[in-house]
Amino acid sequence: MMSDDVADGPLTPATPAMPPGSAPSDSAELSSLPASASLPTPASLSQPVPDTAAVRGALEAILMVTPEPVSTRALATAIGVTEAHVDTLLRALAREYESGPAPRGFQLREVAGGWRFYSHPRYATEVAAFVTAGQSNKLSVQALETLAVVAYKQPVTKAQVAAIRGVDVDSVLRTLETRGLIQRMGATAATGAALYGTTELFLERMGMNSLSELAPLAPYLPDDAQLEEIESELP
Repeated sequence: MMSDDVADGPLTPATPAMPPGSAPSDSAELSSLPASASLPTPASLSQPVPDTAAVRGALEAILMVTPEPVSTRALATAIGVTEAHVDTLLRALAREYESGPAPRGFQLREVAGGWRFYSHPRYATEVAAFVTAGQSNKLSVQALETLAVVAYKQPVTKAQVAAIRGVDVDSVLRTLETRGLIQRMGATAATGAALYGTTELFLERMGMNSLSELAPLAPYLPDDAQLEEIESELP
């Protein structure tokens, strides 16, 4: 039987008395925090996780406009995320394009130390038909000038051709290469820039057996020393 002087209600353990001048324990400090308070965690102290959808969109936008493969480092720097995050997303995108429910007309490939979009090999016939359509048309003046520079100065780099012509020749070189009149003949040892030269089809179209049959053009094109001087002055 309980004593009459014990009050009704739930029993609570007694809090032991603390010696004078002693500091409260950690458990006592935690018990004094309000219920709504939360302690910082390592995850909350780290940087916020980037928006994956936004990063994916940025990667696709950059790769859509680049004419050359772009390295993971360059992509990560441009977007402001880690290389590991970019690498993971790129590989996931490549798998998604290849194994999605609907056939894609393009692929995302890792080549030459970077990433770039390419047309899918399954549509090579259709792409070739489109690219070669209208090739019976005559070459433009710009294309003929560029072809002449390549023919007389080969093997020659794109920068050297541009230095002689004084204009950008990227699209013209692609046109000549697509038509089979010029081809890549390796790269320079110093910079790795592609070297261009003419093809057998060029000789056939020109009605020649060898490049030695080209008419002399010494007064019109700079020699190697002059070409190096012109190229060194380019920005």
